[in-house]
Amino acid sequence: MNIVKLSYKNIIAKPLQTFLTVLILSLSIGLLLGVKQLNKVFESQLQQSLNGVDMVVGAKGSPLQLVLSTVLHIDNPTGNISYNEAKKIAENKYIGSAIPIAIGDNYKGYKIVGTSIDYVDLNKTSIEAGAMFNKTYEVVIGNAVSENLNLNIGDTFYSGHGMIENAVESHDDYPLKVVGILKPTQNVIDRLILTNLESIWHLHEHEDENDNQDHTHDNEDITALLIKFKNKRGLLFLPRNINENTPFQAALPKYQLDKLFKFTAIGTKAITWIALSILFVSGISMFVSLYRMVKERAKELALIRTYGANRNTLILLVFSEGLLVGVFSFSLGVLLATFSLQTIISLIKDTYKQQIYLLEYQNDILELLLFIFGIIIIATLIAIRPIFKMDISKIISHES
Repeated sequence: MNIVKLSYKNIIAKPLQTFLTVLILSLSIGLLLGVKQLNKVFESQLQQSLNGVDMVVGAKGSPLQLVLSTVLHIDNPTGNISYNEAKKIAENKYIGSAIPIAIGDNYKGYKIVGTSIDYVDLNKTSIEAGAMFNKTYEVVIGNAVSENLNLNIGDTFYSGHGMIENAVESHDDYPLKVVGILKPTQNVIDRLILTNLESIWHLHEHEDENDNQDHTHDNEDITALLIKFKNKRGLLFLPRNINENTPFQAALPKYQLDKLFKFTAIGTKAITWIALSILFVSGISMFVSLYRMVKERAKELALIRTYGANRNTLILLVFSEGLLVGVFSFSLGVLLATFSLQTIISLIKDTYKQQIYLLEYQNDILELLLFIFGIIIIATLIAIRPIFKMDISKIISHES
């Protein structure tokens, strides 16, 4: 007797019930895997993008906005600060390094960042082709910028005013020249265009001549300083001192992102509990399906016993049916999660110009597979109770 074949026939004999069980089970599996993986990917990506930056000093405003705009480059900056005044903060004995950045322009949606060569080292990358920017209007581009915009060494382009693509105003008199392409990092720097501070200042000098026009940069202004401390004492004393005694704002990236994670964790937990609830309902549905099979096919099971099959064979038959449904649902759920994640990542790439890669999640799949296997075992153990009370002669005589 082929138990698997018989189980398969039992499953397809009740297509609607099987379809509903598979649907809710695969949806719950897909949700659980997808939410867990997405949460890990975002947390890993954001933490990696910090690159050891302990503090950001910029204009007054939202500290989270300051961090998102200057460290992760996914928001607009809070304003600009005087570079000369900011350099005084950089001279503090607790500060190990202070890297200036000036942002306010873009090219086809990719941010142009004025900074120093130290910013490249901060992001743990180096030149893959060409050389580092050295003169005004020379730029080094991230690997994703080069790949997505098909920019190569020697190409020139004009920057657009502001942070969004298709800006109304562009700096058509100031062509920027690509002199270097950075190695890929799967980090925020992949989607940036880097140049020196002087290039940013010169690009906006003509704006200062028009008093009626809003200025993104006054001469020798920067957006922020990215600071690393020499030791933990800086973390204890500097942020409060800067916030209380200077016109600047000091924000701690790790603290701000931890707050962000705690806020988003509420939504993640809610979706997880919804998925677990659906999984619980699917477990009940599986039990009902198996139990009905045992009750409705009592005569067939009794006949199987008369042909020499023992009680364990009937139990294995019930378990096989649950296992087939579970394995198919699990496979469908994994495919659903993978497809959904790829779609979300594609949307993020189009919106934020950032390539995000899925992490290895075999362990998550294995954990969930074991959990589903446990549900199948529990559903089977409950469903097979009528088998132990089965009176073969009575069932056969009653049905005949």
